[in-house]
Amino acid sequence: MVNNKLTSLFAAFFMWFASLSVFAADLPDFTTLVEQQGAAVVNISTTQRVKAGGTGFPGFPPIPQGDPMFDFFRRFMQPQTGPKAYESHSLGSGFIVSGDGVILTNAHVVDDATDITVRLNDKREFKAKVIGTDPRSDVAVLKINAANLPKVTIGDPAKLKVGEWVVAIGSPFGFDHSVTAGIVSAKGRSLPQDNYVPFIQTDVPINPGNSGGPLFNMKGEVVGINSQIYSRTGGFMGLSFSIPINVAMDVSDQLRTTGKVTRGWLGISIQEVTRDLAESFGLSKPVGALIASVAPNSPAEKSGLHASDVILKMNGRAIEDTTDLVRITASLKPGNRVPIDIWRDGKQQTVNVLIGEAPKQLAQDDTGSTAPAPQAGLAVVDLTAEQKRQLGIRSGVMIQDLTDEAAESGLQQGDIIMAVNSNAVSSVTQFRQLMQQYAGRKSIALLVRRGDSTLYLPFKLAKK
Repeated sequence: MVNNKLTSLFAAFFMWFASLSVFAADLPDFTTLVEQQGAAVVNISTTQRVKAGGTGFPGFPPIPQGDPMFDFFRRFMQPQTGPKAYESHSLGSGFIVSGDGVILTNAHVVDDATDITVRLNDKREFKAKVIGTDPRSDVAVLKINAANLPKVTIGDPAKLKVGEWVVAIGSPFGFDHSVTAGIVSAKGRSLPQDNYVPFIQTDVPINPGNSGGPLFNMKGEVVGINSQIYSRTGGFMGLSFSIPINVAMDVSDQLRTTGKVTRGWLGISIQEVTRDLAESFGLSKPVGALIASVAPNSPAEKSGLHASDVILKMNGRAIEDTTDLVRITASLKPGNRVPIDIWRDGKQQTVNVLIGEAPKQLAQDDTGSTAPAPQAGLAVVDLTAEQKRQLGIRSGVMIQDLTDEAAESGLQQGDIIMAVNSNAVSSVTQFRQLMQQYAGRKSIALLVRRGDSTLYLPFKLAKK
């Protein structure tokens, strides 16, 4: 009897052990990918020359006089006053896309750099030249004087599937050629102030120094550039975002051939279609992008588009929300005439628009087909005539988005800002002018309409 029990126990144990072996066999092996592609990943170190005023000590960044460290250093050396300059160093990653030394990385990795050094996997170092940068997509193109270099294979992000394994190689905290892995968590993510890029979200561990490095699929193809993380601590928390490589390569090609990046432009500000707005406009469901205002003499105005139109399709592509419209418009070449399906006066119509070129200093509020850019942490849009009628007000701007710091003042998405101090707000443009007018103050008072009530909220202005 005992022997039978022991036999059954051993049999169960071996079955369990065998199941673990099968499970382990199903786990991905990244060794071949790293061996074949790792040599094309580079470390990038930069030096910036930072100027700062105030009082400081030789060899140290400026220290405020109220800081306890100021008194400590003053015991040993004489403080110096006036403008000072000191060097700041940072690290990032990149990857080689052509054998003659063309490298892709993030624009923020090389911002304001006076010196850029690229170190290869074989420890060779080269001084790099910036071919061009595009802050809107956070892509930069570098060139080093070398030949016959290993290069990456470019993949197709459209073929990526959520749940698929991906690998990052980079230099987190300066540890060269560190390999991390995870899965694709989502595709087409939109991040605040980054409406042009449909980010790939992953749970691949990304930390400072990984920026600009490649994201590989299991075929060893680059499908993205690691760009950002969501973090409350500054370190990895499970949310990483990569720029799709097709977006980056399009930017790279334009920078290398023309020295700049051109994007399509309509000249409108837009907002999301909520369920209530959809009902008020007679739409069956909340889809599309609602035009809040049209810039004078813009492509949109010339084509007959106006505020309260809801854009449902552009060039045959459906517009589910404002992000879709931003990306589709930006991808179109200036000079092309495209059809736009709109919802106006309870029925669908088609308008043909001649796409313009986005101004170099495009502010994302009243000039481009984008959601408005934050002003002091606030993204606001003009109110439509229908919204004013429903609210029973004559002027004001609506908060469409806000940072955590702005929310600490008690502001909420959807609030109507009716005045800055005692100055009535009539438009986004005027709101921006008022914010600039009070830029030197520590705080201002905003008169806010929320529901049926109005109240002033103190709003702290960020230090420049």
